Amino acid sequence: MRKKGLRQKWKAKKFELKMGFKDFILNLPEVKGPDRRLTFNEKLKWVLIVLIAFFILSAIPLFGLSENALSRFEFLAIILGAKFGSIMSLGIGPIVTASIILQLLVGSKILNIDLKTREGKRFFQGLQKLLAIFFTIFEACVYVLMKGLEAKPGLEWFLILQLFIGGMLVLYMDEIITKWGFGSGVSLFIVGGVAYELFVRAFTFIGPQGKIQPVGKVWVLFSSFASGNTTEAMSALVAIAATVIIFLLVVYVQSVRIEVPLSFGRIRGFGLRWPLSFLYTSNIPVILAAALLANVQLFATLLQKYLGRATFLGGFDSNGVAVSGLAFWLNGPHVIEAAIRGAFHPIMLLQAFTYILFLILASILFSVFWVQTSGMDARSVAEQIAASGLKIPGFRNDPRIIELILSRYIIPLAVMGGATVGLLAGLADLSGALVRGTGLLLSVMIVYRLYQEISQQHLYEMNPALRKFFGE
Repeated sequence: MRKKGLRQKWKAKKFELKMGFKDFILNLPEVKGPDRRLTFNEKLKWVLIVLIAFFILSAIPLFGLSENALSRFEFLAIILGAKFGSIMSLGIGPIVTASIILQLLVGSKILNIDLKTREGKRFFQGLQKLLAIFFTIFEACVYVLMKGLEAKPGLEWFLILQLFIGGMLVLYMDEIITKWGFGSGVSLFIVGGVAYELFVRAFTFIGPQGKIQPVGKVWVLFSSFASGNTTEAMSALVAIAATVIIFLLVVYVQSVRIEVPLSFGRIRGFGLRWPLSFLYTSNIPVILAAALLANVQLFATLLQKYLGRATFLGGFDSNGVAVSGLAFWLNGPHVIEAAIRGAFHPIMLLQAFTYILFLILASILFSVFWVQTSGMDARSVAEQIAASGLKIPGFRNDPRIIELILSRYIIPLAVMGGATVGLLAGLADLSGALVRGTGLLLSVMIVYRLYQEISQQHLYEMNPALRKFFGE
């Protein structure tokens, strides 16, 4: 009897702790959402405010910083939406890392969260925010204590505090964009960093010593042709052409879609087509895969600097180029650039193969997990269609039938779309475009998606009846 009583007390205590943790998660500080439907101009205003704030914070240097060993990894900073050496040194890294971990846990059923209910979604979002805060603290400590961002003597914890504040600002700016703007802050910060880097590498005319000289690839192309330097001219031409080709190719693939015919149950003879994009999960899989690669590279260089030697994660030369370990095999070499300059080596082909293979497999994995955790699965979409009064022509009005039809498309689209976006990202990196190919691919996809969302918002404002018709 005593053991039974102790067991019941333990179960009661365990239940109390579980409920207390759940209440804590659901009551984390958050940005309050709007209590009315925002207009297009109001959403655009908040997007511009947050974007300007992001660039201002990126220009504020860390006080007490002695040495910035991460400055040579600016190509990784673009993917992470960061600016190493500034308040924004962490960028979107903690948010994306938290998302990766949580998706893996939920997708593998280690964490059993019912994302079909409103409370389940709230708990998932709260848990993701808690993980993001944890990784903000963790990455800030790692960057400083492992001397990636080396502090002046006695200012280590003050430097960590600044990084933590910057990480929390990014977290809540992302929430502002999600609730008050278009898209997400994660996407916006990536686009902002890529757009800035693209403009600088294409049109800058100020050299390292502050002298006016042709530095941007556009000016290098003209000056090299004029001076007869064919190698530099070809290098600049390939970079510009690769950028344009990637842009056009991504826009084309984004427009490919499958349309499922639907009809209105109450209105005979009238129907529409429900579009399922070929890139069903858009840029989300490659954002997560690219962030995972960036974290591997960053932690590899931090370990090398801290231990004084290379590890299995990778070894780097003085220019920050991976020369061994996992970071070497997961780093996309600029094959075309190397061929033009006569620096091509056969091992580059194997390195390129492993890099593309990893991106494809990781993108497929994250694409499938994202479908299951973000309400894009067949059941959720079927319920949305049925709630709009639509059905599959020739079938009775039953969400289960719609789910059965959609299940033939959604998972295959998630797999094929994830593989395609991973392949495009890998090829973009190998092409030697003006900016890192993955970042360029991400920015094009984000801008295209943002354009679609803005167009829809504008259409609803011009025709308010459409919003009620589609249940928006």
